Amino acid sequence: MFGGFTRDLGIDLGTANTLVYVKGKGIVVREPSVVALRTDTKKIEAVGEAAKKMIGRTPGNIRAIRPMKDGVIADFDTTATMIKYFLNRAQKQRSFPSRHPNVMICVPSGITAVEKRAVEDAAKQAGARDAVTIEEPFAAAIGADLPVWEPTGSMVVDIGGGTTEVAVISLGGIVTSRSIRVAGDEMDEAIMQYIKRLYNLMIGERTSEQLKMEIGSAMPLDKMESIEIRGRDLVTGLPKTLAITSDEITEALADTVNAIVDAVKVTLEKCPPELSADIMDRGIVLTGGGGLLRNLDKLLARETGMPVIVAENPLDCVAIGTGRALENIHLFKTKGSSRGR
Repeated sequence: MFGGFTRDLGIDLGTANTLVYVKGKGIVVREPSVVALRTDTKKIEAVGEAAKKMIGRTPGNIRAIRPMKDGVIADFDTTATMIKYFLNRAQKQRSFPSRHPNVMICVPSGITAVEKRAVEDAAKQAGARDAVTIEEPFAAAIGADLPVWEPTGSMVVDIGGGTTEVAVISLGGIVTSRSIRVAGDEMDEAIMQYIKRLYNLMIGERTSEQLKMEIGSAMPLDKMESIEIRGRDLVTGLPKTLAITSDEITEALADTVNAIVDAVKVTLEKCPPELSADIMDRGIVLTGGGGLLRNLDKLLARETGMPVIVAENPLDCVAIGTGRALENIHLFKTKGSSRGR
């Protein structure tokens, strides 16, 4: 049974980052979802932040991989090892360690029953006594302090690393939702391809992410910004330095941003009229790391005609919501795969 004070853990198992929430303590682990493996012995070299620093910088016998892709498990055994590492880290933060905690894990709303079972099995293989899943947008809405259990409509747009989850929630369930595999990673990839196409310059994931975070914007900025980046010239094969402007990044991100806007519009079109009126009053809430992209809230507000608010702590909303949902764990155990459908 769930309910033991020291046993309950909430895990936001993200494509980009994994956060672990301990009941009564808050978020105790916040690490990138990256594992560094030795290709010859299959031995784990590093997990989390240490492994992320190795991306693009490893010798031939070490490979830094992200075992989660588009919000689902791409490499089962490596994901189980990664979860075990994070669970052990969380256990050390607790005053009464329990070797086999019960866990609640976030999953995208659009995943299949097989993909969902894989997440539960990976958690159990990692040492969890029991594993229950909660849909990501529902957890995000709880973490953003939306009144999810009341008969009133709330709309959340959670933009993570692998998926963007758009959902309208009322009375403890998802009324209508849309899950697209376009999010932060897709933005990074779009920037890499844009610079490769325009300047014949190859840049890595870390540089691309830096561009997105520092000068990225969903709409052109009033005052254009620029930063210098380094990459490999595809013509000469030599290192090269280049100045990139914010307008160029806006152009590079246009397709991915439009895909997110379209997902929001489609969800609003399927929303019952009474709940649409509630959302008009309360606004659309943006969560997840992608919600921090500059001017995305303004663009969504312009395109939908609805007020758009970025949640107070967008990066942590899903993890906090998962932790809070532990209080109502019985609802998730009984409804299981049928919730929000």
